[in-house]
Amino acid sequence: MGRVRLEAITWDRLGDLIAERLLDLKPADDSPWPRIAFDGAPAARPGDLAERVADALRPRGRSALVVGTEGYLRPASLRFEHGRQDVETYYDGWFDTGALWREVFGPLESDGDGRVLPDLLDPVTDRATRSPYVQLPPGAMLLLHGPLLLHHWFPFDFTVHVRLSPAALRRRTPQEEHWTLPAYEWYETETAPGDTVDVLVRADDPRHPAWNG
Repeated sequence: MGRVRLEAITWDRLGDLIAERLLDLKPADDSPWPRIAFDGAPAARPGDLAERVADALRPRGRSALVVGTEGYLRPASLRFEHGRQDVETYYDGWFDTGALWREVFGPLESDGDGRVLPDLLDPVTDRATRSPYVQLPPGAMLLLHGPLLLHHWFPFDFTVHVRLSPAALRRRTPQEEHWTLPAYEWYETETAPGDTVDVLVRADDPRHPAWNG
């Protein structure tokens, strides 16, 4: 990633400022539902930031649905087809991108009906969640969070990347998940999310984030 000037900020302030930016967001395809990515490794906790932004949007008169890609994992039989620690499968095959297109992005296209399924598979039980569909009114926002989001060509209207340095990522990732770390090295090389997103957040110290302002 190229050198980017970052400024210290609090998480609460960051949620407020991102929410302010989103208020006037107009999707390029004229969809009435803006789609925002909160990209980051699990150790970076991008879902926490997505929830903060959703909370900041509500008093500003905008509703938001927070969806995590962990609810769209492929079944274990497919994820572990080549072993439980296959990095290539983790990088390209753990998440059911087809289902995300069908159940999340498709309904939010310009001619969609706004009826979104918030999750499909329970990652603990490996069974269908049977969650009800959520009807998003025009103007409501999708806040999708998860790892490796930006190399799937999803139609995001605004992107946020919560970045950890390689050392911080290793330190904050549980030992039993260290086998996934090469996937994030590939992601940095192939996608360079820090160079392309609208908002870059550095979270090496979870108490003291910084952002590109």
